[in-house]
Amino acid sequence: MRAFLASSIGVACAAVLALPSAVPAGAAPALRTVPASAPAGSAGPGGVPGSTQSLPLRVLPSPSDRVGHRSTVPQQGLPEREVSPFSLLGVVWNDADAELRGTVQVRTRATGTGRWSPWQDLETHNAEHSADPGTAERDSGAVRGSTAPLWVGDSDAVSVRVRPEPPDPQDRTGSATPLPRGLHLELVDPGKDPQAAARDAAAAWQSGQAGRTGQAGSTGQAAQAVRPVLPALGKAASQALGEAQAGLAPGARPYIGPRPGIVTRKGWGADEKLRERTFVYTSTVKAAFIHHSATGNNYTCAQAPAVLRGIYRYHVKSSGWRDIGYNFAVDKCGNIYEGRAGGVTKAVLGAHTLGFNSNTMGIAVLGTFTSSNPPAAAVSAVAKLTAWKLGLFGANPKGKVTLVSGGSNKYKKGRKVSLNVISGHRDGYTTECPGARLYNKLGSARSSSAHLQGR
Repeated sequence: MRAFLASSIGVACAAVLALPSAVPAGAAPALRTVPASAPAGSAGPGGVPGSTQSLPLRVLPSPSDRVGHRSTVPQQGLPEREVSPFSLLGVVWNDADAELRGTVQVRTRATGTGRWSPWQDLETHNAEHSADPGTAERDSGAVRGSTAPLWVGDSDAVSVRVRPEPPDPQDRTGSATPLPRGLHLELVDPGKDPQAAARDAAAAWQSGQAGRTGQAGSTGQAAQAVRPVLPALGKAASQALGEAQAGLAPGARPYIGPRPGIVTRKGWGADEKLRERTFVYTSTVKAAFIHHSATGNNYTCAQAPAVLRGIYRYHVKSSGWRDIGYNFAVDKCGNIYEGRAGGVTKAVLGAHTLGFNSNTMGIAVLGTFTSSNPPAAAVSAVAKLTAWKLGLFGANPKGKVTLVSGGSNKYKKGRKVSLNVISGHRDGYTTECPGARLYNKLGSARSSSAHLQGR
């Protein structure tokens, strides 16, 4: 077993060394696409690829209101039904530009227990997490409207109801807004982590060692030991990388925080066959937009890679995006994950903040923070990540930046907007994201990030 652990760690290290880390010389064009190497599947030995069930919704009897009137627009959904196992779900529709004005609620049954959850709400306004208008990704013809996905854990039955927004009292016709066409329930099985066998073996070995020595071992640390991670870099190495990235003269002092450890896409089990084969870059990274994933807080840190695999599959297979929308993700324990492919040091074009994806990066904290406080470890991770990545491009986390809107419901296309270098999603789009509780922590994240840069 000891030999197996050493071998597994060696494989992980080799995977890290093989990842692209070179910094492109000079400034990149405003938008460019480069070919990627042929993607490899994530379903290796011990790994099981995920799957998606897409179920069309149908008209349901509409409940009467308090005075006995029925809605002029019928609700849609599905009665309770057994399905193949899944762990994450969402609702999609045909037209990405159509708004779902109403409520979406789901109930799920935990696998093997017979216990049904209470009704849970899905965040319906997910269009703001999308590629900018006029980009190849947005205009591909594959993009669909979608709710935010919700993590529900291992489940084998589901029920859903979609209720239209009540009629406007000022509208004399008394008609409700129609629901979008083509409503489907998407049930996502994230698949088994290809690294699971190695982690389980490492945990078993660690547990055995603890039992023999009488010391308390950490199976979580043992599990993490074999997960491919881009190692944290010291200040000097980060500054050297930053000088090349930002085009600084030799000896000029860059303000760059140390690079934190980052779980690679291989580390969280991304199936590279799902995404598009090419990468798309912009010229720089001027700002970071902070999000919450709105997938709920009912996950453990050990489940975070599965949550990411679920979001990734939902973004690509259900919503029609080229890859996962976020450039990075952070879990409740403060672990940082590589998001959209293309290189963690590079200016990868994401699909996270409609109208402001160009020359920015999106960081999603896994969870919902409308009424729940984000863990301190997650806020600290945001500070560490932004201190490093923004520093590579010469950006001050406590500063302001002027961005040109690509078009959103808050700023018209072409408008120049002054924003914080570390902004919340709601600063560029009218939305609750990243949740009031996380948004209120951005001030401390900016201060900590700037301190880590040495400002």
